[in-house]
Amino acid sequence: MRPVSVWQWSPWGLLLCLLCSSCLGSPSPSTGPEKKAGSQGLRFRLAGFPRKPYEGRVEIQRAGEWGTICDDDFTLQAAHVLCRELGFTEATGWTHSAKYGPGTGRIWLDNLSCSGTEQSVTECASRGWGNSDCTHDEDAGVICKDQRLPGFSDSNVIEVEHHLQVEEVRIRPAVGWGRRPLPVTEGLVEVRLPDGWSQVCDKGWSAHNSHVVCGMLGFPSEKRVNAAFYRLLAQRQQHSFGLHGVACVGTEAHLSLCSLEFYRANDTARCPGGGPAVVSCVPGPLYAASSGQKKQQQSKPQGEACVRLKGGAHPGEGRVEVLKASTWGTVCDRKWDLHAASVVCRELGFGSAREALSGARMGQGMGAIHLSEVRCSGQELSLWKCPHKNITAEDCSHSQDAGVRCNLPYTGAETRIRLSGGRSQHEGRVEVQIGGPGPLRWGLICGDDWGTLEAMVACRQLGLGYANHGLQETWYWDSGNITEVVMSGVRCTGTELSLDQCAHHGTHITCKRTETRFTAGVICSETASDLLLHSALVQETAYIEDRPLHMLYCAAEENCLASSARSANWPYGHRRLLRFSSQIHNLGRADFRPKAGRHSWVWHECHGHYHSMDIFTHYDILTPNGTKVAEGHKASFCLEDTECQEDVSKRYECANFGEQGITVGCWDLYRHDIDCQWIDITDVKPGNYILQVVINPNFEVAESDFTNNAMKCNCKYDGHRIWVHNCHIGDAFSEEANRRFERYPGQTSNQII
Repeated sequence: MRPVSVWQWSPWGLLLCLLCSSCLGSPSPSTGPEKKAGSQGLRFRLAGFPRKPYEGRVEIQRAGEWGTICDDDFTLQAAHVLCRELGFTEATGWTHSAKYGPGTGRIWLDNLSCSGTEQSVTECASRGWGNSDCTHDEDAGVICKDQRLPGFSDSNVIEVEHHLQVEEVRIRPAVGWGRRPLPVTEGLVEVRLPDGWSQVCDKGWSAHNSHVVCGMLGFPSEKRVNAAFYRLLAQRQQHSFGLHGVACVGTEAHLSLCSLEFYRANDTARCPGGGPAVVSCVPGPLYAASSGQKKQQQSKPQGEACVRLKGGAHPGEGRVEVLKASTWGTVCDRKWDLHAASVVCRELGFGSAREALSGARMGQGMGAIHLSEVRCSGQELSLWKCPHKNITAEDCSHSQDAGVRCNLPYTGAETRIRLSGGRSQHEGRVEVQIGGPGPLRWGLICGDDWGTLEAMVACRQLGLGYANHGLQETWYWDSGNITEVVMSGVRCTGTELSLDQCAHHGTHITCKRTETRFTAGVICSETASDLLLHSALVQETAYIEDRPLHMLYCAAEENCLASSARSANWPYGHRRLLRFSSQIHNLGRADFRPKAGRHSWVWHECHGHYHSMDIFTHYDILTPNGTKVAEGHKASFCLEDTECQEDVSKRYECANFGEQGITVGCWDLYRHDIDCQWIDITDVKPGNYILQVVINPNFEVAESDFTNNAMKCNCKYDGHRIWVHNCHIGDAFSEEANRRFERYPGQTSNQII
């Protein structure tokens, strides 16, 4: 059912629309630019919803008929050309699979191929005007930079039809508005219209409608409400209805995609015999509003997680990874759309999907690609329940990894923290708001033990992404008149949504250094690195070497041998070493750089190199119960790009005092035959053990994901030979598989006797 316009045109209203590209509150397609040379009389506009003024479905008018563009072979270069046609300086992204809704009319262009430098879309290659094998479910869209071309002016043509759309939705508690804890999970449904917030008539309101509203507000599901209570309450209150006739299927990602009607401006009787629509939403595990809800959710049997998000800077976003045969892999973005993305989001305890991301926008994965051409209806409880195509290595690459951004509940956490004194909004001294006794007040955090994990939580709470640095001294940032330290002993795991969820001293402040110069600070960033060890290479290259002591003087100087080596009969005798190669990939969205600058790198004369990080990797041999029997450590001998993916250029080479680091899409290889690439197992007795390798063990450098920094292997040593097998990244197996692994190390079916 088409919505009914409520606009009553006046001379002033008409003048306003002549001056603006679109009317206030009217998200109808923006008018196209004036004809330009080379455009052959074409007009362009952005359409669809929900969207911002600089994004949308691309529509072209040719020969008086409006049509769309198919997303086949569409690229960012084509988006650049189209954004310039629309009057913007450039494109920042593009969308596929009719993200902004399917268009109507002709599909004017298919297989559009542009270099990005063309002055007009007519200069790009395609199948020809009107020649397409697509449907409107494949309409392409663009996201332009919100910056206009100099001298660009919109056409004065006003579209005949102007329709209201629902852009924002909220839940307003029926009682205690403004005093309820966040997030608000139950109350009256309200939509924002041009003249303010309005309520929705509940005649014909269904659970499907509630499901869509809850999804928009960040909740995975809905529950029934006490209709009698709200009906009685409605009789005592005044209401302002703006919307009625809402009929959702339940799979829509936004209420505006449902069939609905707006009341006319001159309607005198609204919602006769009805009342305001009410919903009650069920929060996901991360956002349970009370301890009772948390306990209730935790008491439910937790099945093995089969989907997760990696590489996202904010909660509810990231690269989609699925578990298959105890191995995590990615999803190819072919046919990836909001329906499939919403299934992932709800499965993880968030709302419906805000965006379905393609082209590895959340970084490239590593290893298997498990799914392709996923086609969900939106009603499935798991991504694995959706029809899909099993994939081979030739079908898709990690440059096509799918991602999502989910709708999240509003918790107001960002209002309880702020930064001060920094050079930009992304850095500064951390100030938190606490209450009681008395009114709310702002204060500082003691810098003792403040590190990367705590800074990661602070940046996440601020909505600023990751932490580049967690600082314990902030004397160079002026905190103004805030001098009181109100929080100390903060210790976070790094996964919390706000600092008040971390362990801390509470109201009893204990700080070794009480001056304000020693308070906590952060430098935040939207991107971060992510290191991952190639576990199969460790398994393939592991071996034992008995190395003479006279060849180990440099290694002893750099503390790469067991402590018993100090009392050995130098230079006679030998040490038994477990050697292996390690290949460390950067799968993140920012280069991995040493925390310390070149001025503090340490030169080691013996080996002739600089250490940019004293501890880059830990190597340990553990007993089945976790007791350490041998250990090694690896400094950053030469942190550099050994090899890169085909489309990535090397940036770091540490020869001649060069820059050290690992570029995104590259890896650093420490071969098994270099000094200190080992564990001294001279004193280890025969038996079954666990080989553990941990990268960046002290969290000195920020990463988007620390859970994949540890690798474990089964290890069987008979006193003469060693067998290393079943190597896996720490979170690559299910919890049950890890329990089996730790209980029976070396007892798997591929054991060599």
